Amino acid sequence: MRDFSDALAEVRRRVSDARAYLRVDEAQARVAELETQASEPDLWDDPDRARSLTTELARARDDVEIVEGLEQRISDVETLCQLSREEGDESVETEIDAELRALSDGLDHLELRALFRGEHDERDTICEVHSGAGGTDAQDWAQMLLRMFTRWAERRGFAVEIDEVQPGTEAGITSATLTVKGRYAYGLLQGERGVHRLIRISPFDANARRQTAFASFDCVPALAPTEEPELDPTELRIDTYRSSGAGGQHVNVTDSAVRITHLPSGIVVSCQNERSQTQNKARAMHILLARLAQRQREEREAELASLSGDKRDVAFGSQIRTYTLAPYRLVKDERTRYETGNVDAVLDGDLDSFIEAWLQWRRAAA
Repeated sequence: MRDFSDALAEVRRRVSDARAYLRVDEAQARVAELETQASEPDLWDDPDRARSLTTELARARDDVEIVEGLEQRISDVETLCQLSREEGDESVETEIDAELRALSDGLDHLELRALFRGEHDERDTICEVHSGAGGTDAQDWAQMLLRMFTRWAERRGFAVEIDEVQPGTEAGITSATLTVKGRYAYGLLQGERGVHRLIRISPFDANARRQTAFASFDCVPALAPTEEPELDPTELRIDTYRSSGAGGQHVNVTDSAVRITHLPSGIVVSCQNERSQTQNKARAMHILLARLAQRQREEREAELASLSGDKRDVAFGSQIRTYTLAPYRLVKDERTRYETGNVDAVLDGDLDSFIEAWLQWRRAAA
């Protein structure tokens, strides 16, 4: 019978660390408190407070259940090891080894949470994709990026809402706004902010020459209604226009799309994918307030890069990552130096390795 004592001790240590960085003891006490508040008969008299409370309760329960579940699984494996040694039964070695591997893989995923250090990391996030230098190729690349991030979110079980898309002149898109809803959506995606470069044989070049195209990705944490900053209506210009692109019978029929410009800051937001002008206006206002709140946070920081990341031209020399499809196939992050040759998987949303590498790189840099 193999000796699994070292492996068991390592897994138990990692679970003990998880109990600490997830603050499970605090979460258990908080669950009891929140359950009392959630049982109040007038809870839903204030829907915003009720949604906030139930969300916090679900997340606290999730942390407690994850760690307690891991601890129970380790206890089961330890019992199985002890029984097999006492009975001299080596037939369960494969089962024990497989369970220890599964526990280790689960902890690898869980330990990402220890790398989050921002107060907004647990939030939903409002994202933007913009085409940059590269003409039609850049607009096509922006659409590919939109699909990549959408596929990544869907893989993780996050909800994705496309708020606005501006089609390109010949192909692709010039810009898009989307909301990704899920725990740690902002914490995971903030490392993707910046310029993404694509090198490939252009499908839009009759001579099949290699072309370089650029597109940018940005994101800000979403706000709860109670956190939205006050806004002076006289500082807003609200325009309506006819929606474009796919989206249902209302698209291209009525002037339901809404564009809001915040005059003092110059921030412009649009929404076209809701069913009515009123809904589009409310959604655009929510996005605008989130961006204004982000700007206020940046102004309070000693260094602009702490929340917003570097603001660079979407062109040569400014990329955070390069996606090469020709003459060889490679995706390489210029900050962490992490790379992979499986370009198709990355473009299909397999970004977790790049995200984890950036989180580790950020912690090491700090």
